[in-house]
Amino acid sequence: MYKNRNHKEAKVFIKKLLKHINLNSYSKVLDAGCGKGRHSIEIEKLGHKVTGIDLSNNSIKFAKKFENSNLKFKVHDISKPLNTEFDVVLNLFTSFGYYEREKDLEILLSLEKNLKDNGIGVIDFLNIKTVKVNLVKDEQVIIDDLKFNIKRKINKISVTKEISFNDKNKDYKFKESVNTLSLKDFEEYFKKTNLEIIELFGDYDLNQFVEKKSPRLIIIFKKKSQSNK
Repeated sequence: MYKNRNHKEAKVFIKKLLKHINLNSYSKVLDAGCGKGRHSIEIEKLGHKVTGIDLSNNSIKFAKKFENSNLKFKVHDISKPLNTEFDVVLNLFTSFGYYEREKDLEILLSLEKNLKDNGIGVIDFLNIKTVKVNLVKDEQVIIDDLKFNIKRKINKISVTKEISFNDKNKDYKFKESVNTLSLKDFEEYFKKTNLEIIELFGDYDLNQFVEKKSPRLIIIFKKKSQSNK
């Protein structure tokens, strides 16, 4: 549904983000939860060596069409660290919070293990505070002559979205649910790691995070040097 918007949005956001964190050319980047690889592709074009991982076989099969010597994709559980370290680890466009909360911490610890000392990480998540206020419970969207019916609901535990549509007289229905993680929840997770939050942004233009109005919660963090522990 969101492929065109996301592709354009990804290009602009990635460029701004990597410029802000001052990523050196040919830095090693891990795109954890890469989906079909749209972020990974843009990052590699900017001159970096990128590994994209995702649990979806179909997504990785698609992404592999774009592989080259500096861009690789593999099916992998992001809660399990790879046997290598990266200069930067990224978890973008709400690729966090789809499991039990205990697994959320496992994922964060895995990102930590994949980061070099003093390496930089980014988690891009919903701002739950504004989701609650602005939630559209029922919506219809027409794309390529297909009518999508979208239902959303939120409780103390999760935000759930159900998408249904009919294509060629066949009904389809999809459901996804993400944990209602606030900044405070993330701060509690980070206390259990060797990572520290260094900056917060509230949208893809990298404006300051304001909990009552920002659409996103973008967390920039750093792995503490072992010598400083």
